[in-house]
Amino acid sequence: MFRKVFVSLLILLIALSGLMVLSPGETEETLSPRINGVSLVNPHFVVDSVQMNTVRRVNGDWVAVIPFGFSRDNEPEVHFNHERQWWGERLEGAEELIRLAHGCGLKVMLKPHVWQRGSWIGDFDLDSEEKWKVWEAHYSAYIMAYARLAEKMQVELFCIATEYKVAVVKRPAYWSNLIKEIKREYHGPLTYAANWDNYENVPFWDQMDYIGVDAYFPLVHEEDPDVATIKRAWEPLASKLRSFGAIYNKPILFAEYGYQSANGSVGNHWEVSQSADQVNMELQARAYEALYGVFWNEPWFAGGFFWKWHFDEQRHGGPQDLSFTPQGKPAEAVITRWYGSNVSNPVR
Repeated sequence: MFRKVFVSLLILLIALSGLMVLSPGETEETLSPRINGVSLVNPHFVVDSVQMNTVRRVNGDWVAVIPFGFSRDNEPEVHFNHERQWWGERLEGAEELIRLAHGCGLKVMLKPHVWQRGSWIGDFDLDSEEKWKVWEAHYSAYIMAYARLAEKMQVELFCIATEYKVAVVKRPAYWSNLIKEIKREYHGPLTYAANWDNYENVPFWDQMDYIGVDAYFPLVHEEDPDVATIKRAWEPLASKLRSFGAIYNKPILFAEYGYQSANGSVGNHWEVSQSADQVNMELQARAYEALYGVFWNEPWFAGGFFWKWHFDEQRHGGPQDLSFTPQGKPAEAVITRWYGSNVSNPVR
């Protein structure tokens, strides 16, 4: 009799301890497994389910669909869904890519992303209040079109913007109101993709479900470091990210991450030479190995979307390609192994 009572109490204590780690209002059903994500290159041509299913080759279970908009320096207009854009960058193409992904059993983050012609969108700035108001109206039209698409297609995660380093600091009231508007149309989880150097300056993390970081941190300023050196460079950054996520009780998501297959690619990636004699396939593989070794088993880390995956594999990837894609390179095997070992590890 005593043994039965003891076992019953033990089961009750275990159940209660499991409940205690949940946030207020959170249930087991709301916990997200680790995201084995792949950033798709929205193509200029129509694709099919066979091409979409190639991401399964690396054990990917999520894809980021990225329909682009465009702006110019010191001009407030955001142009999108234009006939001159590639098929996959327009609303119709994004919708079909989502349909294909869901048909292949893949989950989707819809991640609209504005490119600034001639410079990085993080530096986008305007010199008058009037221009900011015009930009706000344009950006809202762009993002709300895709928020409605996300709701229509039951997208699993919606990213409200990417790397607007200046705009998120200068226009906090706009972003707060925009998020409320998005939530009236789209009823799934939200994130924002902050650049690695300013995620601490984003004023609306409390309104997000994930803290999204485009994780191109400069790590080691050597041409060809080993795995141990790269991991040591990651460790203080990982500690800082963990502490930052704890402030908001939100998981950290790498909305983008990845490395070029070239010498120096774990340093300042924007300075990496594109000369053919700088190809370094093994460094790209080691960089992925180090990142996964530091982050992939951390309970506060939600996973991420590596950059990037082409549908036209005849023209992209392979042993002489210096770009970010791991296709046809040693890094692909590293990703496949780590993504394949990813058991359902709930993020709390």
